[in-house]
Amino acid sequence: MGISILWPTFALVGLMFTVYLMMFVKRFGHIRANPPTAEDFATGEAALRYFEPVEMPANNYRNLFEMPVLYFALVPLLLITNQDSMVQVALAWVYVALRYVHSFVHIGPKKVPVRALLFSLSALVLLAMWIGFAIDIASAQAAFGEVMDTPAAA
Repeated sequence: MGISILWPTFALVGLMFTVYLMMFVKRFGHIRANPPTAEDFATGEAALRYFEPVEMPANNYRNLFEMPVLYFALVPLLLITNQDSMVQVALAWVYVALRYVHSFVHIGPKKVPVRALLFSLSALVLLAMWIGFAIDIASAQAAFGEVMDTPAAA
């Protein structure tokens, strides 16, 4: 497959930077419209209260560093073991698409049941990717073992 698995990975990184930019713009706008006082940052809780009106992008940004870590761990493993099949690439695109829609719902309409469903579906796709990788590695290991057990032709 070569490097096809990197394209959905670039798309996920793009989402992460887009959400970061949204968070930055919302927070900066909030600071300009509501200049903070010393009390607004006296404690962590006070700072959370101050930014609460604009925190959905930040919440989503944090979320993009939770489950996607398993995706980012899997991609190099797929590449270095040559297990980045078309199935894995297709699953990666589905995973990333679900993360995009999840981010849109999380930041936009905030429909918790829809967001939970999207999160769960993306987690299942990621689980399928990991299970597929484990099966492919076990198969490759078994095939390698059979080759190593076969006596060399004289």
